[in-house]
Amino acid sequence: MTYAKRVDLNHQEVVKTLRLLGASVFDASRMGLGFPDLVVGYKQKTVLVEIKSSEQKKFTQAQLKFMENWNGSTVIRINDVEGAIRLIKVLDM
Repeated sequence: MTYAKRVDLNHQEVVKTLRLLGASVFDASRMGLGFPDLVVGYKQKTVLVEIKSSEQKKFTQAQLKFMENWNGSTVIRINDVEGAIRLIKVLDM
């Protein structure tokens, strides 16, 4: 069985931005099975992040299934660098 392990075009710039803002970032994009692209830690908080290249991009069936079955916090969707900045501002509160 193979899994889609593609990353969106903005993936690296989102990761870079999060790290520049002081977050720890574990790139989980190669895990497959619908697991989110990133595990982000910031100020004692941990969030799962799915990166999409635009508002129009849809979640895959595997991603939807993962989110439906996940009992932790909501998976955060980030579409661009501005979304990464907004996430850090929210985690800063």
